[in-house]
Amino acid sequence: MMLAWPVAADAQQPPATVPPPAAAPGANSAQGDLSVAIYNNDVALIQDVRTLNLANGRVRQDFPDVSAQIRAETVSLSVPDATIVEQNFDYDLLSPTSLMEKAVGETITMIRTNPATGAETRERARVLAVNGGVVLDIAGRIEVLRDDGLPVRAVFDRVPDSLRARPTLSVTLASTRSGARPARLSYLSRGLGWSADYVALFDDKSGRVDVQGWVTLRNTSGTTFNDARTLLVAGEVGGSDDGDDYRPRPRRPVRMQAGTEASSREQLGDFYLYPLAERTTIADKQTKQVSFLDVKGAAASSGYRFENAWLGSSDEPRGAQSVLRFANSGAAGLGDALPAGVVRVYVRDARGQPQFIGENRIDHTPQGSTIALPTGDAFDVKVQPTTLSRTRQGSGRWRTQVRYRLTNARARGVTVELVQNGLDWADTRVIEESRPSERPSAGSARWQVPVPANGEAVVTATFDTRY
Repeated sequence: MMLAWPVAADAQQPPATVPPPAAAPGANSAQGDLSVAIYNNDVALIQDVRTLNLANGRVRQDFPDVSAQIRAETVSLSVPDATIVEQNFDYDLLSPTSLMEKAVGETITMIRTNPATGAETRERARVLAVNGGVVLDIAGRIEVLRDDGLPVRAVFDRVPDSLRARPTLSVTLASTRSGARPARLSYLSRGLGWSADYVALFDDKSGRVDVQGWVTLRNTSGTTFNDARTLLVAGEVGGSDDGDDYRPRPRRPVRMQAGTEASSREQLGDFYLYPLAERTTIADKQTKQVSFLDVKGAAASSGYRFENAWLGSSDEPRGAQSVLRFANSGAAGLGDALPAGVVRVYVRDARGQPQFIGENRIDHTPQGSTIALPTGDAFDVKVQPTTLSRTRQGSGRWRTQVRYRLTNARARGVTVELVQNGLDWADTRVIEESRPSERPSAGSARWQVPVPANGEAVVTATFDTRY
């Protein structure tokens, strides 16, 4: 077990020169005028404008408080009347463990306190190794520091130049004049991400839905970004290493008809931009939520959908999917380009209290799209598909007859969107059917089936296929 030893600067030893601690949010930060653009796939663009007072000639300039997950190869620095000679990113941060590791081969002071008398004993010790524990040479005897609870302190004469209290970018500049000037530092970083979440309150009687959108910012970069202009970019930029970005999987496929309305939202190439209204501090190891959408009374409707796999038969009726349908259009009252995220749906019960009925995930959705969002399986609306017959017709063709029995135990009639999937083979035909279907794609047939209150409906279809 690695010993967690106290570290101290002793009054009788030359004091260690320790850089100042990392700044608290909004206080004593070396950062300048910050702008942060955060993408969806664990990449962010940091732009930091700082005022530098440079001498003439070759000078070294430190930039503390850069991201601890900076991608050093992406650094761009622009300084008037100066050129970059060399840059280094110092990410070996000061800690008790790193301080002891850097002291291997050096001499430190060990201070032990007698628990009974409080008397202190000082000994000079040479650090031999730090491998799962600390091995010391004290006056010729080899001793291992133990985590036995006895009061002991390690005092270091100095802090190694390679250790930094904060992540620091060091740059050597060739300056052609002396004086103050702005420097624009830009770089890409990992450890900053955002996601969108939606709360939808649906009123079935009025056919309206209230939608509120929240952006969740996460910072695990190891650095706090103080008072930054923050821009969220909906889209994933390409790269050689996109990382492992977690995405919730939908429990049911969300159907979307792509939109054809131009959004008034600002775009960057093919990406949509969501700037935060005010500057904000994104603290390290912090999750922050900001509202970006608040729409009241958008047009919406509820319905049911059942999808059957090819040759899918069931001995028991199966619940249809409960589906919330709404249009992401200006005419319907919503009208915005929606970033990908989880939509959580609520309805009011008989006492007027909002109750959660399900959730699902939407992809990036352009304005004007129509969305069918499954929220769960219905309790009272069920479908039982049965393959009645399957006959080979010769020349590799088959004729298959299927019956779909739909039941409705609700006190009012419903319409079920019944979909038969798996019709992906060339020259697939529906040669007989009890009610007309449509073919939304080559691989499926779809019926809109009214089912009366406390009643049932039956659909039959015969398919001519190659399989």
